[in-house]
Amino acid sequence: MSTKSGPVVVLSGGVGGAKLALGLYRILPEQSLSVVVNTGDDFNHYGLRICPDLDTALYTLADLSDKEQGWGRANESWQCLQTLAELGGDNWFRLGDRDLALHLLRTQHLSEGATLTQCIHRLAANMGIGAQILPMSDQVVATELATDQGRLPFQEYFVRRQCQPVVESMHYTGAEVAQPSDEVLSALAQPDLRAIVIAPSNPYLSVAPILSIVGMKAALQRASAPVIAVSPVIGGAAVKGPTAKIMQELNLQPSALTVANFYKDLIDGFVLDTTDESLLSQLPVAGLSTNTLMTSLPDRERLAEEVLGFADQLR
Repeated sequence: MSTKSGPVVVLSGGVGGAKLALGLYRILPEQSLSVVVNTGDDFNHYGLRICPDLDTALYTLADLSDKEQGWGRANESWQCLQTLAELGGDNWFRLGDRDLALHLLRTQHLSEGATLTQCIHRLAANMGIGAQILPMSDQVVATELATDQGRLPFQEYFVRRQCQPVVESMHYTGAEVAQPSDEVLSALAQPDLRAIVIAPSNPYLSVAPILSIVGMKAALQRASAPVIAVSPVIGGAAVKGPTAKIMQELNLQPSALTVANFYKDLIDGFVLDTTDESLLSQLPVAGLSTNTLMTSLPDRERLAEEVLGFADQLR
């Protein structure tokens, strides 16, 4: 467990972000971690409100995630999905039988007037999670991609078309009016805040939606703690997902340096992999080179310790 005190906030997308969030969760004292999660991926499917990144955070911190697959619940079954297909329904988005319970309950809570934040708080408590998992906003923001196959909702691009369309630009519909929840603003405004960590999630699909909502950048800039970003790009390749592909399609060099420059107006420090150590001198902010590949639980904990130690040096 980390010996320094003070709460920590992490901005996270899906699987990569949840890995570092888990490392932080395991080394910090109980109730010290707040995870602000992207909701730009959320959508309605078969009448249910689906929140993939929030659910990844819930399952990961509750130790219920499918560790081999990287998403969804462990020990899952797929009878409902199979039956849907037999009846002529769409089965391109994989909803497991156990996973459905969470979607049903969340949709019910929302229909009864609960905010998304209230709903996730209730679910996290029932799953025994001792950290705050916070949707970036209680208002709907939808990530959409302009591509060579037209403008596509995120899940259509990411899951149904498996990231194959060429991306021309990204849009965060609703971000111009959406605001961070009071809980998110309170977490960022804590006077004894130790660090704000931007997890190694896709900068354009997972973190940019969080940063795009009204007041979020200002809240980060007002915060008393250093902001540290961790690169999701190692040696010019993405650890997971289409980050490098999208960067190339947007005529951006797929490198840790490009990611650092994307965040440069918000961050105080940047963490990149030892593979990219030669880029340290070119970073726009203070840099740390370490092994950022998280293939095991000890990897997650070690990287979390090193990121927090780096933040402490920058205070």
